[in-house]
Formats: sequence, structure tokens, C-alpha cells
Amino acid sequence: MMLLDIRNLSVSRRKRPVLHAVSLQLRAGELVGLIGPNGAGKSTLMEAALGLIPFAGRSNLASMTPEGRARAAAYLPQSREIAWPVSVEDLIALGRIPWPGGGRGPADRAAIDAAIARMRLEPYRKRTALRLSGGEQTRALIARALAQEAPLLIADEPVAGLDPAQQLACLRLFRSLADEGRGVLASIHDLGLAARFCSRLVLLAGGEILADGPPDAVLRDDLMRRAFGIATRRVDTPDGPAILPV
Repeated sequence: MMLLDIRNLSVSRRKRPVLHAVSLQLRAGELVGLIGPNGAGKSTLMEAALGLIPFAGRSNLASMTPEGRARAAAYLPQSREIAWPVSVEDLIALGRIPWPGGGRGPADRAAIDAAIARMRLEPYRKRTALRLSGGEQTRALIARALAQEAPLLIADEPVAGLDPAQQLACLRLFRSLADEGRGVLASIHDLGLAARFCSRLVLLAGGEILADGPPDAVLRDDLMRRAFGIATRRVDTPDGPAILPV
């Protein structure tokens, strides 16, 4: 099942081209890692795909009604600001707004409880979200996206600010979501985590897709030099590959 279908998408900001005719498809069961240097256009691509900024081209999500889009895709932006002193439980309940119960029905309660359990947030359920650490806030916002129960999750740098254990837990969660039949598009700077957990990598640089395929095919020295200006060294471990910039 096709969850994301972007065709010839181009974006300019302040008359400066940022993305040039980018095409990208994502199907159910895939965990796609979006990698590339800072300023490559990764966040812009996600925002345009969701119809949050003007663009030329086509995105199946942007063509939906706001309600339909909210049911089709959950979005975790790079900015993690929580504006109001609500409880963690009420913050997560916001993910249920697109659905008929609006956070108050039995199905909503089940989804909220499942998201809290999955992100191990039960001890923080009644705590004011603004009093959580930065990493805990990120986990609560991921739980909000999970409670939305959309088939597609788009996450912009989801492991930024998480400690190493929580980074691994987050990527394992995304891998399990894909294994359960959802789709995940996540921008990731840690190439080792991307190689270990993603079924596919998309390398974006200079506003264009340089490579799209299995991690081994994308994390090649020539492509890393072209995109990042660095060489990489791969170390295979029993738990998966580690990619070291050198």
C-alpha cells in the first residue's frame, strides 16, 4: 500500500531554490531514513509533503483535506516546543483530535493508554509536560504521534536530544511500527543508526536525491564524500553495523 507519493516536488524559500524536482514513494512496512547534510532540504521536504508550505509538483498528502491528512499521517516536527502546561496524558490525547471521539471515547482511551505504555511514560502520566526534561518531552510527543494511529509517521530528527539508550529505543520502536505494517519516514543524522534500523535510505544533498535504496547501496564512500565531504569507515558488530566518519 502506497502511503506517501511525492512527484517532481520543488520548493523555493525567499526566492532561493531549496528542493529540485524531488520524487519519493513510501509503502506500508517501510522504515525509510532520510539522510543528508544540514541545509540539504530534509525538513523542507517533510513540510512540503504535508502541504505545510507552498511547493510545485505533487504530494498525495498535500492534496487531502486537513482531516483526511491528519488520519493518514502523523507528524513529529524538529521543533519540540510544548506551549501549554498540560499533563502528559492530555498532551498525548491531542493526537486523537482527528478521530470521532476527539480524545474522549473508548477507542481514544485505548490508543492513549497504548501510546503511554509503549513510550514507558506511565510514571509521568499526570505530570505537567513542561516539567519534563527535553528528552522526556520528546518521548511524550512521539507518544502523541503514536496515539494518532495514522498509517504513516513522518518524524524530523526524532532522536535529537535523546540519550543513547532512548535513541536505540526510539529506532527499535520505529522498526516495530514498520514490521506491524505502518510506514515511517524519519530524518536521521547518525549514519550507524540509519544503517542498522532502516530498510531503505534516501540521501538528500543540494536539494536533490543523490541515492535511494538499501543502506549498503547508499552508504558508499563516493556518495558520502559527495554529500558530506567525508569518508566513512564501517565496523560490523553482532548488533549491526557502525558507521564512523573519518
